[in-house]
Amino acid sequence: MPLFALVDCNNFYVSCERVFNPKLASKPVIVLGNNDGIVVARSNEAKALGIPMGVPAFKFQPLIRKHDVQVFSSNYALYGDMSQRVMETLQQFSPEVEVYSIDEAFLNLSGFTHTNLTDYSRTIRSTVRQWTGLPVSVGIAETKTLAKIANHVAKKADGVCDLSAWQDRDSLLAGVPVEEVWGIGPNHARRLKQHRITTALALRNADNQWIRKQMGVVGLRTVQELRGISCLPLEQCPPPKQGITCSRAFGRPVTTLAEMREAVAFYTARAAEKLRGEHLAASALTVLLTTNPFKDEPQYGNALTLRLPVATDATPELLRVALQGIEAIYRDEYRYKKAGVMLLGLVPVGKVQANLFDHADRERSKRLMRAVDSVNARDGADTVRFAASGLTQHWRTRFMKRSQAYTTRWDELITAKAS
Repeated sequence: MPLFALVDCNNFYVSCERVFNPKLASKPVIVLGNNDGIVVARSNEAKALGIPMGVPAFKFQPLIRKHDVQVFSSNYALYGDMSQRVMETLQQFSPEVEVYSIDEAFLNLSGFTHTNLTDYSRTIRSTVRQWTGLPVSVGIAETKTLAKIANHVAKKADGVCDLSAWQDRDSLLAGVPVEEVWGIGPNHARRLKQHRITTALALRNADNQWIRKQMGVVGLRTVQELRGISCLPLEQCPPPKQGITCSRAFGRPVTTLAEMREAVAFYTARAAEKLRGEHLAASALTVLLTTNPFKDEPQYGNALTLRLPVATDATPELLRVALQGIEAIYRDEYRYKKAGVMLLGLVPVGKVQANLFDHADRERSKRLMRAVDSVNARDGADTVRFAASGLTQHWRTRFMKRSQAYTTRWDELITAKAS
């Protein structure tokens, strides 16, 4: 019988901050998104105060001050590195692990028939906590969808829930709103509720033909998963990406072409680094810009897609095309809030179709990119960067309350002092 465990880090961003700042334990903590605007993570204490997700932090400033809520900017370098450490730790407990998101992974526990799975899950939790400092919850079931539900139960209990040994599963599913079932989006949830299917139990017991007509094969798979029939195997080799995007809101409005060129060059270089990390090359590039639709001022937005003569992962080639594109769509007398670059038509770097009229020295370009990536990986991001991305970069996204990059920068390592 298939058996899956979903391991999920609790309040991941907040927990990462607490690992290196133990004084935050038991205090209300929130983490803000780009430009320190939206609440993207909360501790349980902050949830209890009524601070919701996805709201502008300035609306809750009186509450934040009253209860001394600790506020942090997103520290993606720290969170990404801590995620990698968790996933490497989980490799010790199963030969098959699917990294589902930055803070979640599915483990294949099929064949662990002679193991007490509750005790095994507690060992997973204690090991991850000891090796990384992060708390996790473990949910076990015969399908990935049920494992998701089991994990939600685990978070409210002692951190472990083995749904495969659950006695009264119907009562449990009856208490799960249908919109909280993995794979049920808002549109499907609304349609299901119109037909009085409001819980996971009602969805499990729904008619197959009606579900297939209303939700297609994907919806039918979800129903089968709720019945304990595994339809979603582990994806140890995720499918190749169809596109790579780097887009940010500016720290302040951009009003000149020079600054817009700098921003687009910076985003292009970032996207190119990701592209090389995936061993892919881009056949096309889209540049976009937009003003702030929430401001009472003239509005403008545009995007332009340009094809490359030969698919490439070289930053100089991508920069040249991106800057041509942004100059074509930029208009004066607007205050721009956001710009971005999307790399499209991705192909494996070893299967790039050559062009008879291509005169670029691609071997030299590959050596240059390897050298740049090597220096930046060793000495930190932007140690070497292209001049087109500017020096001062006053337009960059604000992170005024960001903690140190404790695990990825030598000059920001945590310091221990003996008293």
